[in-house]
Amino acid sequence: MRRTNYDTMATYKKRGYKPKTQAEKTEALEDNSTTAEVFNTLDESASRTEEWAVKNQNYIIGAVAVIALVALSYLGYNKFVAEPKASLAMNDMFQAQQYFEQAVNGVAAKDSLYTLSLNGGEGKFGMLDIINEYGGTPAADLATYYAGMAYYNLNDYQNTVKYLSDFSGDDLLLAPIANGRIGDAFVQLNQPEDALSYYEKAASMNENGFTTPMYLFKAGNVALTLGKTEAALEHFNTIKETYPTSSQAANIEVFIGQAQASL
Repeated sequence: MRRTNYDTMATYKKRGYKPKTQAEKTEALEDNSTTAEVFNTLDESASRTEEWAVKNQNYIIGAVAVIALVALSYLGYNKFVAEPKASLAMNDMFQAQQYFEQAVNGVAAKDSLYTLSLNGGEGKFGMLDIINEYGGTPAADLATYYAGMAYYNLNDYQNTVKYLSDFSGDDLLLAPIANGRIGDAFVQLNQPEDALSYYEKAASMNENGFTTPMYLFKAGNVALTLGKTEAALEHFNTIKETYPTSSQAANIEVFIGQAQASL
């Protein structure tokens, strides 16, 4: 049977096949020539790359060194600067914490103790000093929380909002309490809309059986005073259905009734 050109090509491409006809020899030469050109191009590209690398090796080595230096500097900063600074800040804050806790626990002269907590005493730092001296450390962030709480107890509601708004901690209890206290401060400042917003935010953070029903209850009452009856009813019903064992749930039916009567 007569072979087609396709059959000839297929046979030619088998390993070890030697071209027989003039046409096959010509085609083989062309293919070899094309292959050689490809390899020559690759060799030329590789050579140019090597030449560039040799010519610019100082820059390459320098860039790698810079990257390594940045990484080592970061690790060194954390180990030899940031960590010791954070530890020192916590130590310096100890006395201010003691003043604050004594005030919370009902020791006499609460106002004086809260003031000492803020400004320091006996040659020790207060919370405001910690914030200024150790900004960016966990201690400074915690001092911001303490400062906001101290200002609230001193009836300084503007500073309460200022400092607690700067508190960035995500502690399961401190974060909602901070936002809830901002809500309390706005109530005292006669800004119920802002108070409602912060109570609702506090209630939604790290939902639990302690802070969540407490701030839902506050949110419901503020919503009632603002005429937002449906929102109030929703908050009260959530307490009833989701937190039935909370202290806020004890008389919640009364508040649900008030909200329903206002619809």
